[in-house]
Parts: sequence; structure tokens; C-alpha cells
Amino acid sequence: MQLLKENCNEEIEAIEYLINTPTQKELKELVKMIGIKPEELVRKKEPLYQDKYKHQKITSAEWIRILSKNPVLIERPIIVKGNKAIIGRPVEKIVEFLV
Repeated sequence: MQLLKENCNEEIEAIEYLINTPTQKELKELVKMIGIKPEELVRKKEPLYQDKYKHQKITSAEWIRILSKNPVLIERPIIVKGNKAIIGRPVEKIVEFLV
């Protein structure tokens, strides 16, 4: 957040999606804005993924449902600007995206 505040002239809103879980519709929008498949939004090192989903064949629609029910699996941070978005890792990618 500090990096964003220092490098962005626009107002920044942080959405704590572990608290305010995105809906399936919002997740579909994010995936589209980032230009990835839903599975690419999954934190693969997360214990829940490792224990429950790692060796399963899961469709895109199923991933959307899983992510909406288990927001801990969603990669973060996600940075949205206009109608585009990125997964903000590494942090330098955020500055590049916003400039």
C-alpha cells in the first residue's frame, strides 16, 4: 500500500477480500480483466490447495465457485485500474501497471 501511495496520483481503495469475499460474478470479471483462467488466480502454495485441490481436475466454473467459498485461495494483491487488472507480484509490476 505504501508503494501505491507513493507512486500513484489516484485514490486507492483496498478491498480486504478475506473479509469482503468477492461474488462469483466479481471473480469472473477479475479473471477477464487480468486475462487469465480462474485456476491462475489460485494460490498454489496455500495449504488448503495442497491438501484438497492439488491433484484434482477442476473446471473454470468450479474454480470460480471454489474461490468464492475459499477466498484464502485467491492470489493477492490484485490491482484494478479502469477495465484492466493485474496480480501485483512482484511489487515492481504494480508501479509499471499504474504509470
